Amino acid sequence: MNTTTSEPEGGVPSDPPRRQMVIASETTTEIPVHLLFRDDAGPQTLPTGLRPAVISRRQGTGEQPRVTGRGTPAATALERPAPPVDPRLAERPGPVLPGWTGLVAGGCSLAGIGALLWGTGAVPGMVGRVLGVTPPPYQGIGILVWCLLALGVLLALFGLGGLGLGRVGHAWVLTLCGDYRGSVRRTGLVWVSPLVLRQRIEVRLRHWRSEAMPVHDAEGTALRVTVLVVWRVEDTARAALGVANHETYLAEQVEASTARVFSQLPADGFGEAVPTLRDAEAVGARLTRTLAAECAPAGIEIFTAQPTVVDYAPEVADSMRRRKVAAIDARHRDSVLAAVVDAVDDTVGRLTERGLVEADDYERKALVKDLTIAFYTGRAGAAEGQ
Repeated sequence: MNTTTSEPEGGVPSDPPRRQMVIASETTTEIPVHLLFRDDAGPQTLPTGLRPAVISRRQGTGEQPRVTGRGTPAATALERPAPPVDPRLAERPGPVLPGWTGLVAGGCSLAGIGALLWGTGAVPGMVGRVLGVTPPPYQGIGILVWCLLALGVLLALFGLGGLGLGRVGHAWVLTLCGDYRGSVRRTGLVWVSPLVLRQRIEVRLRHWRSEAMPVHDAEGTALRVTVLVVWRVEDTARAALGVANHETYLAEQVEASTARVFSQLPADGFGEAVPTLRDAEAVGARLTRTLAAECAPAGIEIFTAQPTVVDYAPEVADSMRRRKVAAIDARHRDSVLAAVVDAVDDTVGRLTERGLVEADDYERKALVKDLTIAFYTGRAGAAEGQ
């Protein structure tokens, strides 16, 4: 494009024309680094469980996808390895005999002791009068008789001292000199060597309800959660010898697992279609899997771990309740407004088709305004009256 410059009268050249700014307000703005160096493959290089949830990318801007911090527990939680288990510590049947064997052995030993005492005449005269017989005269007890009597007493103590009563839903863990010798789950009268130590463990199906535990959700909101756990001892050796106290271990793992699972999701979505802690089925399944993995090394089998109460902490309950009510009101207003817009559009369309409204833009706008106000006022009043 040709340009010409004009000189003022007198031949004196004028000042060069000023540059006209294309943009009225020129400012220097700092551009984020992620907009300059775009890498579409960035999130794909991460493991599947660590990839952020992609929301959208504005076309033509060259910016990275917007991501959200909310996600499912499987996508945000790191799977930790379970605690190691001692392979030598596993339940196995312990040495046990039917109870009648101990009774027979003890009875025979006592009978032998009585026969020896009767043969040596060391039986008191009162015993003879009660039995109606006259004992032989006392001839003294020699060293051989003393040895036999001592052996008989040991056999009697060994036979009768090993008797025990096995109960349904309980088991014995046997140890000898600090070494695990096996477990006994038999019921009724049984005989176990009196030399081993017995530790009774309950193996029945049990349930345990926790106290209100303080936890935080994914947004840092303080909560109070109560969990009901259904469990039982599966491996008596690990439950008795693998941990100091398996019931205390279970209680502490419930608290830790609950805090871990509940920190992965928000307590409420407040109108947004996102996973929340209100989905008791999904949260309970995740908590059950986590708790079962943590308690397996202690020989504890977890059947279910379900949160029964999920409440806000007292210090935030009022504010969160107001926020929830505001979200419900906002959803209600949106639904009412959508219904009003549809009704106005349908009404104006029908009036136009029948020729009752002219196709003048001004009149249509005025009619739309009046109908919107009338419909919205009527629907809002009806909703408040309910």
